[in-house]
Parts: sequence; structure tokens; C-alpha cells
Amino acid sequence: MSQLVDRTVAALRSEYDVLAGLVRTLTDDQLAAASGADEWTVAQVLSHLGSGAEISRGAIGRAAGETVADEDNQTIWARWDGSTPRAQAEGFLEHTGRWLDLVEGLTPEQRSSLTVDLGFLPEPVPVLVSLGMRLSEVANHSWDVRVAFEPDAGVDATSAQVVVDLLAGPLGFMVGFLAKPAELADPVSVAIPGAGLVIDDGVTVVDHLESPSATFDGPVEAFVRLISGRLKAPYDKGVTVEGAVTLDDLRRVFPGF
Repeated sequence: MSQLVDRTVAALRSEYDVLAGLVRTLTDDQLAAASGADEWTVAQVLSHLGSGAEISRGAIGRAAGETVADEDNQTIWARWDGSTPRAQAEGFLEHTGRWLDLVEGLTPEQRSSLTVDLGFLPEPVPVLVSLGMRLSEVANHSWDVRVAFEPDAGVDATSAQVVVDLLAGPLGFMVGFLAKPAELADPVSVAIPGAGLVIDDGVTVVDHLESPSATFDGPVEAFVRLISGRLKAPYDKGVTVEGAVTLDDLRRVFPGF
């Protein structure tokens, strides 16, 4: 698990460096442009990421023994929502940078043993779960921003592979939150690059499948976008599904967030 923690942290750093490099170049008009996220502008996606970084830094900071200001999430979101698009972009840069400084500074012992109270799960979770959930969110929302200016953009390939490894392990519960297995009449097992997807009464990502009933033909990043509801026209070029289900069937299972 320690290797997976380190890979997750490295992917988060890479995601930030790439997205921050783009954000620093954006004009006010570009910040107001439609993003890949339904009903959100580019600035609103950055606001969501920035406020999430602020909230997550507080949770991990408390777990690591820091004294953190006691400001509830609703107050934080309201402050970000009331900011200008430029302030939202600058806040994303500042707060995500501060969050990364904290995460990268965690000792090997903290990375393996720290538990974090996220506030919305029944009990504190290993720091890997907190970081993995953050990577899943960042990877998809980074795509939301980049695709506004690069129609052929994909989720970063390294991040996508780490996300799939997390979904097949400590983040397996997340698939259940995102999926609607009742959309399919019969159980299916779908081969995906380097892993498998099983849909029956629930939905599970597994390390491998012996005899899949369908095959997802596309890159790992496309599968990650499928899970988050982002594999839709015109961003689904070249992706096909053969066998017991169709791509449209899988899109119904994963309506997105």
C-alpha cells in the first residue's frame, strides 16, 4: 500500500503542475468559458477544486496534529461561490499548492498509519483513501478544464491507471456510490485495460477477469471518464464496447457527477 500512496501523491503533484501552468495563462473570457462539467464554467470548476483543497487540507492537517481553523464546509463553499472568477482561479492555485505541500510533507509512517475524518463517512479512513478520492476528483475536473481549450484532451494516463488501481482496492466502495447497476437487466463482466468491471447486484472493479462477457476497447483514461459520466459525445471518439452490453448501456450505469 505504501507504493500506492506514493504513486497517488506523485500523480496529484503532476496534475497540479499541468493544470496550474494552464490556469496562469487564462484570460477572464477563458475563465468564463463552458467547461467539460455540465453547467459549470472553467472558473467554477477551479473554485470546486480550490475549496476542496482547502477543506481537505483542514481534515488532513487535523489528523496530522495541526491546529486548524474551525470553519464549516458550508461557510467555505459560500466564500468561494461569492468570489470573482479571477479570485477563484487564484484561490485554486494558492490552496491546492498549500494542500500539496502538506501532503508531500507527510512522513512514511504518517502515509501508512494516518487516518482522516472526512466528515461524511461513518468513520475516519486511511490517508490513502482520502488522497485517492482527491485524485479521482482532480483527474476528472482537470479534464473538465483542459477540454474547454483542447477538444481531444484526455485524463492524464498515469493518473488514470492509479485511479483504476485504487478502485480495484481501497476505493472500491466509491464505484457503488457512482453506479446504477439496476439499469442492466442481466449481470455482465467487462474487460477493461489491465482490469475488469463486474456488474450484478452491485458494481466492482477487479484486477482481472477470466471470461468476460464484454470488452471495453479504449484507453484507461476513457474508462475513468466513463465511471465519472464524462465519456460522451463528442469526447468518446474511438471507444467501443463489444459483447453482452453496449457503450450506451454502460453510460446508463454511470450517469456521472
